[in-house]
Parts: sequence; C-alpha cells; structure tokens
Amino acid sequence: MGNSDSKLLFRKAVIQLTTKTQPVEACDDVFWDQFWANVDLTAQDIFALIPAAEIRAVREESPSNLATLCYKAVERLVLNADSSCVCERDRRTVLSCTRLLTRMLPYIFEDPDWHGFFWSTVPKAGKSGDESEDESTRPLAESLLTATADLLFCPDFTVESNHRTSADATGDVQSIDSCEFIWEAGVGFAQAPPLNHTLDSNRTDLLKLLLTCFSEDIYQSPSDKHTINPWVSFFCSGENRHALPLFTSLLNVVCAYDPVGYGLPYNHLMFSDQRGALAELALQVLIVSLEQEFNDTSNTNTSSTPSTDPDRTLSDTNVKTPAEGSQATRGENLFVNYLSRIHREEDFHFILRGISRLLNNPLQQTYLPHSCKKIQFQQELLVLFWKLCDLNKKFLFYVLKSSDVLEILVPILYSLNDARANQSRVGLVHIGVFILLLLSGERNFGVRLNKPYSVRVPMDISVFAGTHADLLIVVFHKIITSGHQQLQPLYDCLLTVIVNVSPYLKSLSMVAANKLLHLLEFFSSGWFLFSSPRNHHLVFFLLEVFNNIIQYQFDGNYNLVYGIIRKRSLFHQLANLPADVISIQKALQRRIRSNSNAVFMESNNNVSPSEGAFKTTLVQTGTLNASLKATPGIDKLTEKSQVSEDGSTLLRQHGDSAHSQSDHSPQTGVPESTSGGVDKSINGDCDGKNIGVSCTADWGPTPDWVLSWKSKLPLQTIMRLLQVLVPQVEKICIDK
Repeated sequence: MGNSDSKLLFRKAVIQLTTKTQPVEACDDVFWDQFWANVDLTAQDIFALIPAAEIRAVREESPSNLATLCYKAVERLVLNADSSCVCERDRRTVLSCTRLLTRMLPYIFEDPDWHGFFWSTVPKAGKSGDESEDESTRPLAESLLTATADLLFCPDFTVESNHRTSADATGDVQSIDSCEFIWEAGVGFAQAPPLNHTLDSNRTDLLKLLLTCFSEDIYQSPSDKHTINPWVSFFCSGENRHALPLFTSLLNVVCAYDPVGYGLPYNHLMFSDQRGALAELALQVLIVSLEQEFNDTSNTNTSSTPSTDPDRTLSDTNVKTPAEGSQATRGENLFVNYLSRIHREEDFHFILRGISRLLNNPLQQTYLPHSCKKIQFQQELLVLFWKLCDLNKKFLFYVLKSSDVLEILVPILYSLNDARANQSRVGLVHIGVFILLLLSGERNFGVRLNKPYSVRVPMDISVFAGTHADLLIVVFHKIITSGHQQLQPLYDCLLTVIVNVSPYLKSLSMVAANKLLHLLEFFSSGWFLFSSPRNHHLVFFLLEVFNNIIQYQFDGNYNLVYGIIRKRSLFHQLANLPADVISIQKALQRRIRSNSNAVFMESNNNVSPSEGAFKTTLVQTGTLNASLKATPGIDKLTEKSQVSEDGSTLLRQHGDSAHSQSDHSPQTGVPESTSGGVDKSINGDCDGKNIGVSCTADWGPTPDWVLSWKSKLPLQTIMRLLQVLVPQVEKICIDK
C-alpha cells in the first residue's frame, strides 16, 4: 500500500506541474518536495509516471516550471552531496532526483532552444549564501557533475565506510580521500571491497545520469558545428577531484566482472546481477570519457603529469557566455592521460585477462541450454580494447608478445562472422576489422597465427583442420562473399590484414588456400575490374599475398602452391588482360546480360573466367589424361545465400549471378613492388566511402586507364613459379 500511495502522490505532483500555466516560485518548497521527499520509487516507476508527451508539453507551455524543476533537483543533489547523505531519507531523495533528471534531460537536449540551459550561470544554485560569488554563480551543469562525482564516493551510499569515516560521522565529504574507496581491486588498488548489491544499485543510477548528461551530442543536428562535449570536458578535467579514483573504479569493475560467477547453472535467472548492470554502465561511461582527447592548440601548455589543481584549470577556462562555455576546454583529458600511463605488467595482465574473459563469454558451450549468462556488450568491449591499444603502446606490445592475443582474435572473428549479415551491427564489424588491422601491423601477431586452431567455436563456416590463420582467412572470405552490402568498403581493409600477416604464415590448409584463390577468381573477372576505378586494387592485394607466401614461406605452403598451379589460367588471363575498347565493352555488357543481383554468383549460362581454360588438356593418344584437375567453379564454391536490405539472410536462386555493388571499395594505394616488403601501417582509406557502380555514370574505363595499372601487376614471382613447377607436376601426373 505504501508504494501505491507513493506512486499516487508522485503522479498528482506531475499532473500539477503539467496543468499549472503560471510559473511556480523556486521558493515554494512544499510543491517541489513532492517530486523527491518521501518518494520511494524505482527508475521504472518514474519513467512510467512521467510520459514523454507531458515532458514536452511542459517544455513548450511552461518552460519556467521545467527549468525550476531541474534547478531544484540539482540543488538537492548538491546539498545532500555536501552532507554525505547521513540518513536514509537523504539517500532516497538523492535517488529520486537522480532518476528524475535522467528522465528529463533527453527532452531538454532535443530542443535546440535549450542547448545552453545547463551551461548558463545560476546565482546561488545549490550554494549557501556565505560562499564566494564565483562559486555561487557556476553553471548548473558543473554543479550537477561535481555533486554526482562526490556522491559516487559517498560512504554508506555508494562505497563502504571505514573506521575513519565512521569516526568523523561523514560530516564533511570534502575531507574524504576518495582514492581509498575505489570500487574494485585491480589497476592501482589491491584491496578488494566486499560485494554489496545495494551500493552497486546506487552506483548504477548515478552512472545512468552521467551517461545521460554525456549524450547531448546525440541530439544535435549533423549540420551543427562540431564542438567538444562540455560535459565530458569538465568531468575528465582537473576540476573533478575524483577523476583518478573514478577512472580506476570504472576500469577495475569492468575487467574484474565475471558473468559466470561460481558456475552454478541458471544462477542469473534466480538472482539479480547488479554487478553485471554496473559493469556495462561503467564500460559505457569509460569509453565515452576516453573519446575526447582535447588536442586544442589554443589551450595553454600542460605538463606531462596531470595536475588536479583547480586554480590552474580554472585559469585556463573563461566561461563568459553559454556558447563560449560549451566550447571551452579545461586542459588535457585526465582519463586519457591515466590510461596512457599504465605500465605495470600485472596491470596489463589483469586488463587483458578481464577483456578476454568477457569477449569469450558468448562463445561458451554448456550441456544445459541457456544455463550460462551471456553478456550483450561485446561492441563496447572492442571499443575499450581499441582505445587501450591506441593510447597505450606498452599495452599493445604486451598483448602482441602474449599468447593471449589469440584469446582476443577468436571472439573478434566470431563477432565479425555473427554480425556480417545484420545491418544494425555494421559498427561492430568496423571496430573489429580496425583492431585486426592494427594488430596485423606487428610481426608477433602474424607469428602467433601459426598456432593450431583446436577449440571449436560454433560458427557457420567451412570445416577445416589448420591454424588460426586459416580461421582468419575463412571468416574474411565469408564476410566478403555473404556479408551485408554496407561492408563492401571494408574489403581492402580485410585484404590488407591478410597482406600484413602473409609473410609469416607457415602452412595454409587447402580450405583457406581455395578461399584466397576464389576471391582472386572473382576480383579478376573483367566485368568487375572495369566496373569501378578502384576495384583493381583488390587484385593487387591478393597478388601481394601470394608473392609474400611464395617468397618467405614456400616450403610449408604446398596447398596454396598446388592451388595456384591448378588455377594457373587466372594468372595468365590477368597477364593478357585485353585493354582495347571492344573487349572492355564486352566485359561490361556481360554483366548487364547476367542481370546480377547476388554478390559472388554468376549465371550458369555464362562461363566463369577460368572455366574454359581448365576443361581439358590434350595429351598423346592412348595415354591417360593426367592434366591437373581444375577446382570447382565459382557457383560451387560460393555461399548460396545473400543478404536482403533488412539484414536477413535469404537463399539464393540458382540462376542469380554476379553482385551488384561489390565494387564499393575505398581509396587505397596500389602496391608497386613485388619484393615482398609488407606495409606495416594501416593502408588505404577505410573510412567507409561508398564507391560503387552508381559512380560510374561520371566515369568509364579507358584503354589508357587499364594499361596504367596492368603494367604494375606483381605477377613476376607467380609466373616464374608456374614456369618451373607446372611441367614437373604434369610429368608426375603422367608417370603415375
């Protein structure tokens, strides 16, 4: 009954707010206290009792009432943060104000007229009268972020109190050293606090409010001039005295989280997992905080050691107007600085082990279905891993020298394969590919790929027996041949990864070798090469892969060498590619006649590029036809599925033929050399520019254009190999 009465009173207060046409005075505490005093409602209750339509109605019809509600809620947070929430009533008030602001802020952000509202100066907002004028006129947003940061380290509310804080009766929150109250053991903190679901729940509500504050950029128009997010700028600056313990707490909570726990089946269905919700929110707040590096040359120079002196940071910021205040930066981002300065190997081990455990969680197989909890924030984990490798090179080198790098590789490949056909998960595929592109630039990564792949992960790919390099090639082939069309700009990135690791691949399986040759067979077809001004770059990448393997790892790669011999006509056709106008037009007309809609299928009425050359090879009359048998055509090797516009996978018709937009490849440099040197940098432009058949209206292939890149095809190494080995293999076939 008590909860029902609380809901009824709260709903009546909301109705009064929406029906009052006259502004309610800020000093009318009796009215405003209805929203947080003696209110014990969950976040779900508050969201249900305040409909979106009513918030927008108040914003349009009574903007002063909405503004006063936000002022009073922030004021309550500031007052209770200063008093350290000494009683249960204060804690309920803080939670009510937090959930109320979390509900209201998005509707304030979505209106352009309210963009500067939180960054306007509010005299004595949440401040006592005896404080200085500068402190009492600070923007509302700064008061909100400061109070939230203080509340995240409030004893007995979000952290466990120790004997010293209990002796002081937690009277002065400013005197508490928050570094002693880091939420979890790990980086920079060895003491593991006891698990408390109530504290985790309170932290979760406050982190939701922080994430809502940081989300203001979402509601801005793309046409608006991009500026640094002032919420993140202030929160990650030296003006936040809790920056270091907050960064450490967020990172440790994420990396220490274990969804399996003690391993009891279905435990996640019987008990609520507050630590799981906290870990997901901590991860989201952390990666948003790490997004801005504040590299503004107009700022004063800062030392390499982050300063938390508020006098220094305030001198760098002159907030004169809301517009200027939203663009002002406050020195360096302390979160980025702290992340880049982690250097102890035990800390690296803790971080890598935690991220690896969480990434591998969805891959776990059990005899009891759905008995193990599966996390749903793999994309955020990949973003954090990317940030760690990008901002802390020591961590990147630690990952590469550790065999645990394969524990990161396998779940990334699993996620890429699982998300390839889902249009809503294109971002996950992009970040996964960029991580592999970064790792492939180092020799140790290529060497590690030679480890045998024995742990079978449930993926719908071709069965093979080989190494992790085979797994990488098979998954990449699957993405290219049966992925969503929005992934086409990533083709050159995928092939660049293979180019970078190719000099170190000791032995490819027959399956992986055939996949590479299949890609070359399609990419070298005339209609594909002439459909876009950049499609030929993909052929250069594949030829570079073959050259590197032949030059550096010839002895162990007999499967690939034999496949090259069997598909030798592909390379002869490339060397003799016609460049006259008639041949170019015929190749393009062939694609039009095929009425192609699929990605890698050609009509049975048309002969595949290499099929004719492999039919028969005449030998002496009366002898065995011992010519090298050709590998199956494209229609036998390709996945019989395509991806529709809504992301679903459809079964292809047998007569479907070559794809319509696979020539969406971004700009990239053409490999000029066949010396085997591998570009260790991130080659090309992988920013997702769509360059497809639609752009050919203003462009057309010419003989001069074809000759300009045909003469640079790195075919010398492969042709020399075929010249030497083909007669020997033919003789062996005839003799046996």
